[in-house]
Amino acid sequence: MSLKVLVTGGAGYIGSVLVPELLARGHHVTVIDNFLFGQNSLAACCAYEKFDVVNGDARDVRILEKYVPKADIVIPLAALVGAPMCARDTVGCETLNRDAVLSILKLRSKDQRIMMPVTNSGYGIGESGKFCTEESPLRPVSLYGRTKVEAEAATLDAGNCITFRLATVFGMAPRMRIDLLVNDFTYRAVKDRFLSIFEPHFKRNYIHIRDVVRAFLHGIENFETMKNEPYNVGLSDANLSKLELCQKIKQHVPEFEFVESLDGEDPDKRDYIVSNEKIEKTGFKPQYSLDFGIQELVKGYRMISNNRYTNV
Repeated sequence: MSLKVLVTGGAGYIGSVLVPELLARGHHVTVIDNFLFGQNSLAACCAYEKFDVVNGDARDVRILEKYVPKADIVIPLAALVGAPMCARDTVGCETLNRDAVLSILKLRSKDQRIMMPVTNSGYGIGESGKFCTEESPLRPVSLYGRTKVEAEAATLDAGNCITFRLATVFGMAPRMRIDLLVNDFTYRAVKDRFLSIFEPHFKRNYIHIRDVVRAFLHGIENFETMKNEPYNVGLSDANLSKLELCQKIKQHVPEFEFVESLDGEDPDKRDYIVSNEKIEKTGFKPQYSLDFGIQELVKGYRMISNNRYTNV
């Protein structure tokens, strides 16, 4: 069945992979994006008759009033992503990551679906050796994490929704981001051959961007059985420390050398391991391994050699 899907921030890292997949499945997709980074990541989508794009701000209520009521599903991707970027623009973080979602919830009817990505960084600092599940307490350690947790709570309270608590995403995309951890470390391995690691034993979970997209498609297909719940989305075999990640990258880039730094600290204090059992029980299984993603990134970085693909 063809659905009308509204995607805010659809030209960004996730949207640049998700939107083409939605169109390929016959859905009508409208994207609202302010093209902050000057990207043309959706250029190929213009060939689809069912594609529409609005160059505007996802916080603009006048735009939302026009397009939200027309949608069967709203996917609010628009956000300032990551602790460093949100620390630099605290007002933008709060108004886009949280308040824009609240505006959508006010404007949509109860039968309109919301599918929202949040972040498992909301778990903050977990208990050593204990997996974070969807029932674990949320203790975000950054403004980014707090705004996402608040937006998720409001969305779940409003109902007719699914929220995806995404692990740290990696992989190539038309709107690339090099500043994400796997993408960043692999870039440094390929370009610099060296990395000094702050707080190397901090752990987190990872997920390929194409599996993120597959999770959204899975949610659309199984909405009635999955609705009104949060789901962790990550690779169950990739709860790794920064040091373990570097060791994994070195398997693909043998020239890569790394050392543990005793000076400085990582502004992102997340440290936890995550269980993805809940979404796996719905029939979802990731298809793209961390090894696949690193190999993909190594090839991609033969084409990319500047920092225009970061958020900060």
